[in-house]
Amino acid sequence: MDMLLKQNRLKKKKDFEKVFNQGKIYRHDFLFLKILSNDLEFSRIGFIVSKKISKKAVVRNKVKRRLRNIVRKKIVEMKKNNDMIIIALAGIEKKTFKEIESGITEIFIKTEII
Repeated sequence: MDMLLKQNRLKKKKDFEKVFNQGKIYRHDFLFLKILSNDLEFSRIGFIVSKKISKKAVVRNKVKRRLRNIVRKKIVEMKKNNDMIIIALAGIEKKTFKEIESGITEIFIKTEII
């Protein structure tokens, strides 16, 4: 299974907007993390990889797949009831999987999600 569970996905526009407008923001080298607590029994995560990363959808999708895969592995360690948006910044497309993984781990530790 290589996907994030449906309940763990942040999908609705209004949910994204709520996290964007009210969430706390943390920055890492090539990532932004916006986080806001929710009243659910689980965390939900959304991903944003803009055209600033690459004009090519193939590249953006690869970055998104990597982010989702890393978060899927970490979700068991995460604290419950948070809505998060992970925003990729320029430069992430040049990073290896391991570099992205350690970046996400660092930002999760910094924000005390894990």
